[in-house]
Amino acid sequence: MAKSFNEADSQAINLIGKGTRITGDIISEGDIRIDGELTGNLKCTGRVVIGVTGKVNGEINCKNCEISGFLKGKLVIEELLSLKASSKVQGDIRTGKLSIEPAAVFSGSCVMGEPVKHEESKPK
Repeated sequence: MAKSFNEADSQAINLIGKGTRITGDIISEGDIRIDGELTGNLKCTGRVVIGVTGKVNGEINCKNCEISGFLKGKLVIEELLSLKASSKVQGDIRTGKLSIEPAAVFSGSCVMGEPVKHEESKPK
């Protein structure tokens, strides 16, 4: 059966390219890669990748996350959070598992190993 153009593809990878700036919250059922800048919250049922040029100022709530760029805010990761050597993270982390490469910079608090479920973001 052929898919219509209006049907969401849960396997799609969304990309915020270098040089792109987004202000606002993002909700995605697919994976997302950020090489640009996001000021706002991101809720994703899949995997989030913040590339070396990526900058996020806000909360991320997802299943898995890999950070090579900059993040300032709260992280709620259901399964695995990977902080690459080039990453700079400022904020609080709740995750199932954590991997930190040497040279990664992390400033904040971390709760790891407890079952983590997606939280509903509360309006401020």
